[in-house]
Amino acid sequence: MTENLQAIIAASLRRERTRVGLSLSELAKQANIAKSTLSQLESGNGNPNIETLWALGVALGVPFSRLVEPPSAGVRVIRRGEGPAVAYEGSTSVVSLLHTGMTSGRRDIYLMQFELNKTAHAKAHMAGTVEHIVVASGRLEVGPEAEPVELGPGDYVCYPGDVAHTFRGLEPGTMAVLVDEYL
Repeated sequence: MTENLQAIIAASLRRERTRVGLSLSELAKQANIAKSTLSQLESGNGNPNIETLWALGVALGVPFSRLVEPPSAGVRVIRRGEGPAVAYEGSTSVVSLLHTGMTSGRRDIYLMQFELNKTAHAKAHMAGTVEHIVVASGRLEVGPEAEPVELGPGDYVCYPGDVAHTFRGLEPGTMAVLVDEYL
């Protein structure tokens, strides 16, 4: 994780925690993480995994993107490998935020890269979250833990993101675009 992304996460956590009026202790408790971990993150010294950031986002009532996205500056180009990337715990599978949008709801767009035959487990997101995935290359097993489906290049799936779900790359170089929609 780059120092710039650590600084963005630190500022975002402080801003959102202050906005909802929670102490470090209370937010840590609600997110089920150690207070010392949260303190390190807010000081810009932590190196969070995606599970920690999702837990904090759920506790704060904000999408993951609100914690990792820098302020918008008009035209934004993100080249492959340059987006803010966060790894899953115990895996080299990473998620890179590509876009957030505001219309009738909020949608966040991510480019995902998967480690071969390593399952990434995602906890339930905020109530009403829907996930959309399009596979760009390789093969992917994805979906709610109880009913994952196998997809190939160009295949699309939509499922509730507010239940536990999994991702597993079935071929080397598996990549997909994920759109999280918050209703």
